[in-house]
Amino acid sequence: MIIDLHIHTSTGSDGALPVGEVILEAKKRSISMMSVTDHDSIAAQPEAIKLAKENGIRYVTGIELNVTFQPKQGKAISLDFLGYDYDIRNQALITKLETMRAHREWRAREILNKINFEFAQEGIPALTENALEEIRQSVDGAFGRPHLAAYLVKKGIVPSTQQAFDKYLVKCDVPKYPLSLPEAAKLIRNAGGKLILAHPNDPHGTSLQNLTKALKTQTQIIQENMLEYIDGVECWHSRHDEATAVHYYEFVKRNNLLCTGGSDCHQKPVLMGTVKIPEEAQSNLMIQFRGE
Repeated sequence: MIIDLHIHTSTGSDGALPVGEVILEAKKRSISMMSVTDHDSIAAQPEAIKLAKENGIRYVTGIELNVTFQPKQGKAISLDFLGYDYDIRNQALITKLETMRAHREWRAREILNKINFEFAQEGIPALTENALEEIRQSVDGAFGRPHLAAYLVKKGIVPSTQQAFDKYLVKCDVPKYPLSLPEAAKLIRNAGGKLILAHPNDPHGTSLQNLTKALKTQTQIIQENMLEYIDGVECWHSRHDEATAVHYYEFVKRNNLLCTGGSDCHQKPVLMGTVKIPEEAQSNLMIQFRGE
């Protein structure tokens, strides 16, 4: 059996393919159970539920929420949490996501204003409201800094998206919507779902590595700060090594938590179905998630 519970689309966020093509690709790859987990968006969920059913794939509703995590000791950091198996009709969740979407639009304008200030110092023509609309029209899902970076590359202002971040987007950043862990847990659980800490040891993403690279210390942070709010941990991930997967799998079993896994596929390249989840964990997921 192949299970992938961490996939993005262009319909809801920053994947390269729309949800319809993602479902067809999952079918080709013989994926038995899947979840689309777009960033702060459930826009793709109705179509994903329908198409997965038509293609004989067990589907679990999903979302990836960006959370401002404040440990009892130490600095606040950004972490990602996966919400699963919730009711997409839950009004409190829909309303909160709309508030977050509006903040994202405001944030994009504020970042643009800061970039234009930097451009003025360098004698570069300012990006206009038309530029912002052009970027927005090129995005099917959630609009964020990666799309601004791609636009700066397209216009020849910087040679790469990495340089766009290094030269402008880090300096010109504006805080994301401040969603706390207790609030995220309440949103997902009140909608009937479960909240999972995503890719806790991802060396290239939002993870606990921003606090410590020591696995034992990471799980101690979870033990001391998160257990009342989370239902599980994403143990298997495309950027987790074997030592990480083993460590976290033992941790979730000791603490009676769910252990999930997924490719975090953005179709750049297509990784769906490539992360192997042990049979024991697969069986537990089939029991714990009712799916559609």
